Amino acid sequence: MSSRVRVVVAKPGLDGHDRGAKVVARALRDAGMEVIYTGLHQTPEQIVETAIQEDADAVGLSVLSGAHMTLFRRVLELLDERDARDIVVFGGGIIPDADLPELEQLGVAKIFTPGATTQSIVEWVRSNVAQPVS
Repeated sequence: MSSRVRVVVAKPGLDGHDRGAKVVARALRDAGMEVIYTGLHQTPEQIVETAIQEDADAVGLSVLSGAHMTLFRRVLELLDERDARDIVVFGGGIIPDADLPELEQLGVAKIFTPGATTQSIVEWVRSNVAQPVS
């Protein structure tokens, strides 16, 4: 049984730009975490199913399409429905500052906006996602 943090990195919706998500996934992996990258065009249902099947500790969503409110909300609703709200949800992308308080209120633990370093993301995940017990 692994004692490493397991993170699902996902690109929900129709957004076709995944360079940032891949950079973050690699940084988390290089920092010793297990990373499952779901690929492009995932539905919230697919993302939550993957997170549960992979026994993920966290889900990182990358949204550049402007549909962040709808997509984050749906992922959180599905985690609630599956009694899996212990999975930490964080994200990043092109998200207006004005939307950050509402996302936090919905239950998104952290949003990384453009300019965030991979080091800051790795450090945040290490500090805010529970280490599994082996």
